[in-house]
Amino acid sequence: MLQPKKVKHRKWQKRPKFGNETRGTELAFGAFGLKSEGTKWITARQIEAARKAMTRYIERGGKVWIRIFPDKPVTKKPPEVTLGGGKGSVDHYVFPVRPGRILFEMDGISEEVAKEAMRLAGHKLPIRTRFVKK
Repeated sequence: MLQPKKVKHRKWQKRPKFGNETRGTELAFGAFGLKSEGTKWITARQIEAARKAMTRYIERGGKVWIRIFPDKPVTKKPPEVTLGGGKGSVDHYVFPVRPGRILFEMDGISEEVAKEAMRLAGHKLPIRTRFVKK
């Protein structure tokens, strides 16, 4: 699973989730892409599940780029712990996605195959996505 090797701050504060994405909104590497249409935190497990679904469908053909990396730590306190005692320990990492962000890119395969692979990957993610091409 994806997670940072080293971080500047172990625990982050929560930030507001509003507005559209301004960076990473255009295809940069491949001819086909999967674009987000919603706002959500995407976990490292969801990214890996989507990547596996794509690569299995294209049968090791073409190339896949993952344009997002989960670097935001999410903390969680253990079950049945009373209030107080500070913030919990880091449980997993997420990437906060806003509308317009390109999540995955693909090249080296036909459009029909890419469209179906991206559709399968989109089902693994908690947000609505759209297939885009150059």
